[in-house]
Amino acid sequence: MQNLLGKISELYDKAATFLGMPDISVSVVDIIEILIISFLFYHILLWIKSTRAWNLFKGIIVLLIFVLIAAVFQMNTILWLGENTLNVGLIALVIIFQPELRNALENLGGKNIFGRLFNLGKTEENKFSDKTIDELVKASFVMGRVKTGALIVVENEILLNEYVRTGIDVDAIVTSQLLINIFEKNTPLHDGAVIIRGDRVVSATCYLPLSDSLSLSKDLGTRHRAAVGISEVSDSVTIVVSEETGKVSVAMNGQIYHGIDGDFLREKLALVQNRNREATKLEQIRRRFKDGKKDSQNLDE
Repeated sequence: MQNLLGKISELYDKAATFLGMPDISVSVVDIIEILIISFLFYHILLWIKSTRAWNLFKGIIVLLIFVLIAAVFQMNTILWLGENTLNVGLIALVIIFQPELRNALENLGGKNIFGRLFNLGKTEENKFSDKTIDELVKASFVMGRVKTGALIVVENEILLNEYVRTGIDVDAIVTSQLLINIFEKNTPLHDGAVIIRGDRVVSATCYLPLSDSLSLSKDLGTRHRAAVGISEVSDSVTIVVSEETGKVSVAMNGQIYHGIDGDFLREKLALVQNRNREATKLEQIRRRFKDGKKDSQNLDE
């Protein structure tokens, strides 16, 4: 450890001499402090990305770029507006994102906080299987044929914990039979939405925000407006089965697609499953290695 710090200090001294920087000594405490701050900052960014705050964060970055440009070109009016709205903006952020901040503090006080921190970036574990897609498609069109109303939300990167809490915990493997039984008329869990995370139904009878979009047809019922509403505040995909017509619709990115077929629904679910991403170079190398190994085994046989 001392040798490593010595090399870092030596490199810094050479760089400082070359660039004319002041001589600053680096201690073990400084290195530990930098690592702690980097760790916390990294996981704060991961937390922001998994909530609705991610879009706001990108918007703030755009505003900061405008302020930077204004500072370079001495646009005094824009700089004055930025300085006077900074304090108000910070208070507004706390009010707007009060649920997310509360959830973060609750997780901070949880028993498994360190496990959650280290596993927060492993989003691949939340991706669902092909079997789950098959079960969702099957359940949707079976309920459509008998005109059983349904509202199924498939979670993506943005966590829907605040809406999960409004329902009743289920925590069961996704199957078409389970979904059909949940939305059967006059059953205790049929009213509200089902939220799916990975391959599991996590909650039923959940309340979703209704969309205020004026572009939506006035003929749409509460289910369809709720589906669009949750797609406006998250990156989820929501399946709607109309109780009146039996048609299946899907909502994502603030838009709703009516009267879809099984192939269209499967395609949209595959986007959430992240199956359409291009394989990385490492995956391609592994795949070629496995194929080559299989070919060599076949030749030996």
